[in-house]
Amino acid sequence: MNWEFTEDAAFMALCDGFRESGENSAIEFLANGEGAFHFQELTQNAAGEGIDLSNSIDLKQFQQEIIDTLEFLCK
Repeated sequence: MNWEFTEDAAFMALCDGFRESGENSAIEFLANGEGAFHFQELTQNAAGEGIDLSNSIDLKQFQQEIIDTLEFLCK
């Protein structure tokens, strides 16, 4: 992927929300309302940047990259 999603406002909001939630698992955070909302917004922004996530494998890889980055940068 050639898009630096960590600089996107939706990712920053996702990261802030994850920190504030007290949740230990990024997967669980993404499953709740606030996390799901920001993840959806980030997915839409990715599409706007030309990232094709219509394939379920690509979407799953994108989601895993978000999870890994959240757990690395935002704990």
